[in-house]
Amino acid sequence: MDNTFPVRDNPSRQRYELEVDGQIVFLTYRRDGNTLYIPHVEAPPALRGTGAAGRLMEGVMQVARSRNLRVVPICGYAAAWLRRHGEWRDLVA
Repeated sequence: MDNTFPVRDNPSRQRYELEVDGQIVFLTYRRDGNTLYIPHVEAPPALRGTGAAGRLMEGVMQVARSRNLRVVPICGYAAAWLRRHGEWRDLVA
């Protein structure tokens, strides 16, 4: 596991995960070359509204920037989050 980032890649499930209070917030992805497609972001009901999914997105964007990946937010949540966080706009394909 790469401890440089708060999120961990789970390639066997094609998702990034963030553990919060013993529960897993996750984002599914598909890679195509240097493009990371994000079709789904999900937080357990107990973590919804706590900012956990936003922390996950922040961590995934850090990973994407460090690996020179372009991001395609398919999921409505991911797209809305990226619209609200302009500092990551340069990563959007």
